[in-house]
Amino acid sequence: MALNDFVVSTPRPLPVILLCDTSGSMSVDGKIEALNEAVKQMVATFSEESRIRAEIQVGLITFGQGVIEHLPLTAAKDITNVVPMQAAGLTPLGAALNRTRMLLEDKEIIPSRAYRPVIVLVSDGYATDDWEAPLEALNRSERASKVSRIAMAIGQDADRIMLEDFIDDPEAPLFEAQHARDIHKFFRAVTMSVTTRTRSANPELAAPIQIQAMPEDDEELDF
Repeated sequence: MALNDFVVSTPRPLPVILLCDTSGSMSVDGKIEALNEAVKQMVATFSEESRIRAEIQVGLITFGQGVIEHLPLTAAKDITNVVPMQAAGLTPLGAALNRTRMLLEDKEIIPSRAYRPVIVLVSDGYATDDWEAPLEALNRSERASKVSRIAMAIGQDADRIMLEDFIDDPEAPLFEAQHARDIHKFFRAVTMSVTTRTRSANPELAAPIQIQAMPEDDEELDF
């Protein structure tokens, strides 16, 4: 066999897009601190994963003082630092959903060969702009409608109806966080689900999300 008969296959990207509420209400009771630490741990775990079949990419869009692409979609192995999120402003979720849809539809950023992306929405309140039309546009978008969507409600004031409407998988219920430890458990479960996909024979298939218990000495705060 000639040397040029060997073809080196490159891993296909597996995008994980975090859509995080950074409104002013996230600044109390340790919410934003717990979220920052959970995202940091997720990226660190992803960066250590094998890239034989799939390469995990992470993007972070925040909505608080406007909608900000806090971290452009980047291979986890190339992320050396995630700048901590700051909580302030309102909750422009509708604008954030529009930004997410445009990202998903951009084939230069997310090529057609990519595995099914995962969107993780985290919020502790009600949207202060129209979110229904942007969510409908997300659902109508051919590419955006095919992603796996997961959501977590933080605290008692979160808009659970909106978050449940965002989720597209009846087997992935809305997760709820009443304590800082719940945020960490949720992100660990999502991390495990994504890494399970990268190790499977078919990373296109979503893996179940299972919340596991954490050590009792982990920080616990009532929101």
